[in-house]
Amino acid sequence: MIPNERLLAFLDRVETLLDRADPLLPAAASETEWSAQAFRWRVRNGRSQLEAVRHPHTIQLDQLVNVSLQRERLVANTRQFVEGRLANNVLLTGARGCGKSSLVKAVWNEFRHQGLRLIEVEKTHLHDLADIVEQVGARPERFIVFCDDLSFEEGDHGYQALKTALDGSIAATSANVLIYATSNRRHLVPEYFSENAQTRHQDGEIHFAEAIEEKVALSERFGLWLSFYGFSQDEYLAAVRNWLAEFGVTAWDDASERAALQWAQGRGARSGRIAWQFARDWAGSR
Repeated sequence: MIPNERLLAFLDRVETLLDRADPLLPAAASETEWSAQAFRWRVRNGRSQLEAVRHPHTIQLDQLVNVSLQRERLVANTRQFVEGRLANNVLLTGARGCGKSSLVKAVWNEFRHQGLRLIEVEKTHLHDLADIVEQVGARPERFIVFCDDLSFEEGDHGYQALKTALDGSIAATSANVLIYATSNRRHLVPEYFSENAQTRHQDGEIHFAEAIEEKVALSERFGLWLSFYGFSQDEYLAAVRNWLAEFGVTAWDDASERAALQWAQGRGARSGRIAWQFARDWAGSR
């Protein structure tokens, strides 16, 4: 085979190899649609990017009941942020289904036409927080990084990444980014009785074990804590009636009240989520 033929054969083999390898390579990251108002941080095939949410959940503040104090404080904090004033990262903790996530989305919806943007980040991607902040840091909009249902087990890598994002590392925290997180755990990480056994009492002072100090330190990095509690029966029924009205059902009598209470009893709790689920069922069956 003459040299030119060898070269052509070699190039054909290379081209065949590249054709086979091409489907295995990560797709090129698409341009971020900055015109969107809500995003998810997505990691696919080794590529990370902000993905626009086409149909965000636009819940209204007045649709949420029994959280007036929490709503007032979160709205005030977010207004400060949107207006370019100092504001705090926020941790919303407490009972399941009582409005933590809904309140964050409702507050974003309240201010989204004033340049507020929402970025949802899953716990497994918290180690990318520095990259997210770097991408949006020079943008004119204000961004809330939303971490929903956040909790950590021992050894989770996202734990340290979140601490760094809240307080900053060698790089300063970005003025146009806040972190709003919800959790059923006040301290975000599991606490064990054995850790309390290591607490010491010395010279009239209590010295907590290092493990406890470390766990409390994470939640303390949030400047604002908002606590949520389970609903009383009257609060639950008020939430049911509020959602029924949203779904166009205004009739309320002993039968609907009894059905609502039985619905909550069957689930072993009373909350805004359970009220919403019952209202959907009741309104849909009328």
